[in-house]
Amino acid sequence: MIKNRILNLQENLKDNEAFLISSGSNRFYLTGFNSSAGTVLITKNKAQFFIDFRYFEKAKNTVDSCAVTLYDNGDKGIYEFCKQEKIKTLFVETSNVSLSHYKYLCGVFEGVKVSKENKLDLKLNEMRAVKTEGELQLIMQAQALTDQTFDYILPRITEGRTEREVMLDMEFFMRGLGAEGVSFDFIVVSGKNSSLPHGVPTNKKIEKGDFVTMDFGGIVGGYCSDMTRTVAVGGITDEQKKVYDTTLKAQLAALDAIRAGAVCGDIDKIARDIIYDTGYKGCFGHALGHSVGIDVHESPTLSPTNKAILEIGNVVTVEPGIYLENKFGVRIEDMVYVTENGCINLTKSDKELIIL
Repeated sequence: MIKNRILNLQENLKDNEAFLISSGSNRFYLTGFNSSAGTVLITKNKAQFFIDFRYFEKAKNTVDSCAVTLYDNGDKGIYEFCKQEKIKTLFVETSNVSLSHYKYLCGVFEGVKVSKENKLDLKLNEMRAVKTEGELQLIMQAQALTDQTFDYILPRITEGRTEREVMLDMEFFMRGLGAEGVSFDFIVVSGKNSSLPHGVPTNKKIEKGDFVTMDFGGIVGGYCSDMTRTVAVGGITDEQKKVYDTTLKAQLAALDAIRAGAVCGDIDKIARDIIYDTGYKGCFGHALGHSVGIDVHESPTLSPTNKAILEIGNVVTVEPGIYLENKFGVRIEDMVYVTENGCINLTKSDKELIIL
């Protein structure tokens, strides 16, 4: 299957062109090998994975989509390979290469045009946006661990525990289940802190009447999950209930509209209109969702200005939120798989309001 990804890229190259891939997530996508370094070079007829001594032994025994070459002469070795293959134009990951690194590459690859076109980025984004059955299974496994972690933590969210204690408890449990890592630093925020969409867990103690928002996910087989739940402790006010109910209503309406052929921005608008029309204009300041895969944030995004069309095989989050500054916030997030006539919700955790 990974070999087919290489072949797909090669179909977009001429005889004297090459793709140079150095970002970790794209390297993994094209090799199935997780490492902190390495470079994949793809020409019309060849694919080389240049990797240093730390990973070389394991890589040559596991990678079968590319020929594995010891990276023992720096980028000069890659340049020599390009000379042998008579490469005239080199396409790089423009979204990953800094200006200083671009200038460095131009100096190393003397006589080779290092293109500023985003041809490689566009193709890789297009390929990675549509998940294979194997990729979907790994995402589902990661989400299953995330759902189990939510079930585990619910009875352990009690008055007097700090946000940080709850966060650490969740992460330790998830890793114990077999997660290779976490998709991102967990968000666990309570009370006034829950009005911060990306708040950082603190030593604030959870109190009666608090909303507690938890945004978290795990990694299985190199693929991420992502979900958010907001629960209440002890009881809530009428205002809190209205905000929660509005957020859930917006999410359910957006989920109902997701299907292949839908415009990303239109899905965002459905949820945003419900929130704004209920009186919370300006209190939902982020996009409705994003794609998930090797990276927790991939393309396409469900954002107000995105005209991209959803395809069968996209995996996207749907996460509306309402945040009342210095008061409280609510976010509810599910991860779904886009189908021809709708979507399959990969998130199984209850999202009706839970009062602990």
